[in-house]
Amino acid sequence: MNIHAATQLLLDARNSGVVLDWRRLAVGDAATAYAVQDAQILRLGPVGGWKVGSKGDGSEPSCSPLPASCVLPSETLLAGPQWRLRGLEVELALRVGRDYDPGNAMPGKEELLDVFDAVMPAIEVVETRLGKLPCDNPWAAMADLQSHGALVIGAALPMPAAAPDLRKVIATLAIDGKETARTTGGNPADLWPMLGWLAQHCARRGMPLKKGQIVTTGSCTGVHQARTGTLVQATLEGVGAVSLRFPG
Repeated sequence: MNIHAATQLLLDARNSGVVLDWRRLAVGDAATAYAVQDAQILRLGPVGGWKVGSKGDGSEPSCSPLPASCVLPSETLLAGPQWRLRGLEVELALRVGRDYDPGNAMPGKEELLDVFDAVMPAIEVVETRLGKLPCDNPWAAMADLQSHGALVIGAALPMPAAAPDLRKVIATLAIDGKETARTTGGNPADLWPMLGWLAQHCARRGMPLKKGQIVTTGSCTGVHQARTGTLVQATLEGVGAVSLRFPG
């Protein structure tokens, strides 16, 4: 399957709300999946941010651009048939403070601290155009903007003097006031090498980081699901709180 055909299938599924059988999406490697992401963002853009994640085991991270229309403020209401799965991940997000292209050099932590100017709590809403998760073809899921639905962000806090460490973050998730998850260091990624990889990767894709974009860094709580008609609240200790609602 060519990139154009895969892109059109995903966009049709997104626009119609009709689930796409992942077996129709013949994407077989990361390069093709990223090319399909790029082709979608040309239609869905502009780029409002990026999601990036790492297993923390030395393997290469993975990422996806996020349409600006899907980066939303705290207390937003998410209504409509597109919210089928209503998966929830509590994440640490960072704001890009200036346009940044690292060139061929892998940026280090100190340089990146001058690129990102704020942190904020975030809830990534996990959705898929490919039916139920997990998808048996990880490249198809990557092509589907890594199952991104929305990124709901709380108030920005200026970058702390002590650079954030995901392996120390305390995160909580509550649904209708009932605590669903509480974790310390639930995200195994080494934050600053992962962000360095992302900055270089974005530049190589011709989409270097831009001022004001939001980068979210992977789940601190794992994925949880909410019903319709529920209030979702999340906190990152020392960073802040964020909420959203799925109206009934």
